[in-house]
Amino acid sequence: MRVSSLRARLLAWLLGGVVLVGVLGGLVVYRNALAEASAFFDYHLKETALILRDQPVDYHWPPPIPSNNAAYDFVVQVWTLDGELIYMSRPHAVLPTFTTIGFSTVNTSSGQWRVYGTESLTKVVQIAQPMSVRRQQAAQLALRTLAPFALLVPVLGLIVWLAVGHALQPLQRLARAVKARRLNALEPLSDERLPDEVRPLVGSLNDLLVRLTGALDRERAFMADAAHELRTPLTALHLQLGALTRAGSESERTEAMGKLSEGVQRAIRLVEQMLALARQQPRAEPVPTRFALDELGREVVAELVPLADARRIDLGMSEAQPVMVRGERDAVATLIRNLVDNAVRYTREGGRVDVSVERSAGTPVRALLRVVDNGPGIPRQERERVFDRFYRKPGTRSPGSGLGLAIVKAIATAHGASVELGEGVDGQGLAVTITFPAD
Repeated sequence: MRVSSLRARLLAWLLGGVVLVGVLGGLVVYRNALAEASAFFDYHLKETALILRDQPVDYHWPPPIPSNNAAYDFVVQVWTLDGELIYMSRPHAVLPTFTTIGFSTVNTSSGQWRVYGTESLTKVVQIAQPMSVRRQQAAQLALRTLAPFALLVPVLGLIVWLAVGHALQPLQRLARAVKARRLNALEPLSDERLPDEVRPLVGSLNDLLVRLTGALDRERAFMADAAHELRTPLTALHLQLGALTRAGSESERTEAMGKLSEGVQRAIRLVEQMLALARQQPRAEPVPTRFALDELGREVVAELVPLADARRIDLGMSEAQPVMVRGERDAVATLIRNLVDNAVRYTREGGRVDVSVERSAGTPVRALLRVVDNGPGIPRQERERVFDRFYRKPGTRSPGSGLGLAIVKAIATAHGASVELGEGVDGQGLAVTITFPAD
C-alpha cells in the first residue's frame, strides 16, 4: 500500500536508515573481529608449532588429551621427513596427509581448517584449527559489541518519533490556518515562525492568492461591464419589437423588421465578442502547437473576403513570408479575425485593407503580423484606451461592442507577443503590428 503520510515516510526512512547503518556496522564489526581473531589464533598456531618442533620428544605415546574433549580445538600431526605419520592428537579429525610449510587454509569434508606447518631436522609438525571456531568467536565478539546498540534502538526510535512530530508542527499549524479561513478570505498567509523549507510553499500560495484575487476582480469587472453593455441592446430589441407590433402598414412592418434584424445581429456579435474575451481570461494553459502564421493569415482573410466585398473594400494579403510560430492556433486565428474585422467595419466603402506576414531581419528572428487600412484611424491620445474592454472612440457611429482590440491584446499577451498601433497608408487609417516570437 502506498504511504501518503509525510510523518510515516520520514519515520520509515529514518528508522530504516538507523537499522541499515546498524546492520552495516555489525558486518564491519564482525569482519574486524574475524580478522583480529584470525591474527590471534594464527599467532598461537605458529607458536605451538615452533615449540613442538624444537622439543626433542618421542611422539610414540598416546595423545595426552582425550580426542573427544570439545574444548580442545587444535589438532597436532607430526611426520618424519620420509612422510611417516608418527603422531596425531585427534585421529578422527579429517585432515590431509600432507602439509605445506607456513600458513594455509584447507577445505575438508568437515569444513575449512587453518593449518600451519614447520619443519625441523628430523620431523615436520602441523598444527590445525577449524575455521568455525574463529567465526564463532568473531560472532560472539560482534554480538557483545552491538548488544548495547540493539537495546538503544527503541529509545532512538522514540526520539526520532518525537523529533519528526516536532518538525512537522509548523506544517500542521499552516494547514489549520488555511482550513480555518473563510471562503472569501484571499489575504496573504503569514510566514512567521515557519522553517525556511516551508517559506517557499507559503510564498507560492500567496502568489496564487494574488493571481486568484486578480482573476476574481477581472471576472467581477467583466460581469459588471457585460451587464451594463447588454442592457442597451436588449432594451433596443424590446423597443424595436414594440415598433413592429404597432406597425400599421406593410412598409412600416418591413422597416421595423429590418431594424429588429440589425439589433439582433448587434446583440449576437456583442455576445460572441464577450465569449471570445472570456476564453482569454486566466485558465488552464493550452497545449501549444507549431503552425505557419502566413497560412493562418490567408485562411482568415479568405473567410472575411465576402464581408469586405459587401462593403466594396479591397481586402487581401500584401505579403506572406513563410514563418512558424508556437501557440494556440485557434486563439491566434481569433486575433487575426478581430483585427481584419475591425479594419473592414471602420474603413469607408471603397477603401483598402492589407494584411501581411513577414519575418524580421534582426536577431532573434520575429514574426510580424500587420493589418493596415485607410480608414479614419485612431488619434494618438486614444491609442492606449482602445485596448480597454467596451471602450469606443467618441463620435464612432459604426456598430461595434468595443471588445475587438481588448481581445487582440489579451491573446497577444498570452502568446508573449507585443501590439503596436501606428499610422495607416500615407498617414491615413490605422496600422496594427503584432510581433510574435518566431519558432
